[in-house]
Amino acid sequence: MNKPTLCIVIPCYNEEEVLPLTAPRFKEELEHLQSLGYVADDSHILFVNDGSSDATWSIIQSMSAQDGTFRGISLSRNRGHQNALLAGLMECRAFCDVSISIDCDGQDDISAMDEMVRAYLDGCDVVYGVRSSRETDTFFKRTSAQAFYKLMSSMGVETVYNHADYRLLSRRVLDELANFKEVNLFLRGMVPLVGFKSTSVYYERHERVAGHSHYPLSKMLALAMNGITSLSVKPIRLITALGFIVSFISFIGVIWAIVVSIMGNSVAGWASMVSIVCFIGGIQLLGIGIVGEYVGRIYLESKHRPRFIIGERTYDEGERAED
Repeated sequence: MNKPTLCIVIPCYNEEEVLPLTAPRFKEELEHLQSLGYVADDSHILFVNDGSSDATWSIIQSMSAQDGTFRGISLSRNRGHQNALLAGLMECRAFCDVSISIDCDGQDDISAMDEMVRAYLDGCDVVYGVRSSRETDTFFKRTSAQAFYKLMSSMGVETVYNHADYRLLSRRVLDELANFKEVNLFLRGMVPLVGFKSTSVYYERHERVAGHSHYPLSKMLALAMNGITSLSVKPIRLITALGFIVSFISFIGVIWAIVVSIMGNSVAGWASMVSIVCFIGGIQLLGIGIVGEYVGRIYLESKHRPRFIIGERTYDEGERAED
């Protein structure tokens, strides 16, 4: 069996502080895999610059010029982590047999790639990097992350608990993933839909090497909303069920009002009426809002706009095609 060509895909956004520290570690791990005979000598590390406003792209260009192991592409503008990651995965399909995606910040255990590649050589097409614990997280981060995965599960979105975007994908998985054309990306939920043989590798997550996190609560909530609305219709079904329940309660209330009126015990009052109107109005607005989220997603999908545009490469298209 020929040694597979590996491409390590690393999305970067404003990582000028982190990149000089973690890039040598990624190269060291790649050389280690090559020395073990697991991957081919023409394996690469591909950095994806997601429209950074600092010196990230300049650093990537400099590293690529000095060392052919490093390659880089720069998106024409900031498109978000998921789009940047997809751009790297689709780009590397042209010159790799297998890819491993990992964040640039050094928090994920790079040495776990050994076990990932071994699992691939044993026949797995997808290998998920899964955190064994969240002891290094703050209480808020740990609680919010757990709530995120539980929410995804309750909404019917298939995800791997405590898995983010550290994963190995074979070439045929990448080819099938390319057939998913949706604009609203949630790769953690899309990859399980592809299927094929998969397994998980567990590791301890470390503190960020430098800089600060680019995934605050607002982005986590946006990611959760994107994941739910792009992969599940359960919220609409819940609203439908709630509508039936409220309608039934309202029907009972009408019967009760008629009976009380016939018995001559009705008392004019605004408190109960206001409460009912506010309750029904709130339910209606909530329902319209959720349906509106789906309509908005449909609107964006119907445009068929590109999910990313590559503005620059540190190598030319001919070199990419030859590989």
